[in-house]
Amino acid sequence: MGMLKEFKDFILRGNVLDLAVAVVIGAAFTAIVSSLVDNVITPLLLAPALKAANLQDIEKLAWGAVKYGSFLSAVIKFVIIAFILFLIVKLFKSLEKKKVPPASAPSATEQLLAEIRDELKKRP
Repeated sequence: MGMLKEFKDFILRGNVLDLAVAVVIGAAFTAIVSSLVDNVITPLLLAPALKAANLQDIEKLAWGAVKYGSFLSAVIKFVIIAFILFLIVKLFKSLEKKKVPPASAPSATEQLLAEIRDELKKRP
């Protein structure tokens, strides 16, 4: 029974739930980027190279038994995902720099020191 409670506590931790959400969003994002590469970038940018090789699909590029077209497609997808993640991280870092910390109330020590200073100013 103790192990079940530990497992429940582990699963319900905030970090594990955040990680689970990130994995699901990452999978959805990967599907979007795959579609972008397969359905937009490959037909628009790589069409001349594919026509020269008499192919319609980048994944059919091969040199003998080596199917380097699938690898090339995976590399393009990786570069796009890495670049978008770079832009997202850069955006969040710029937002953090612009964030101004809220003015905090003086601590009890600071208030006491201010009162002492004010009292000393009153003396001749």
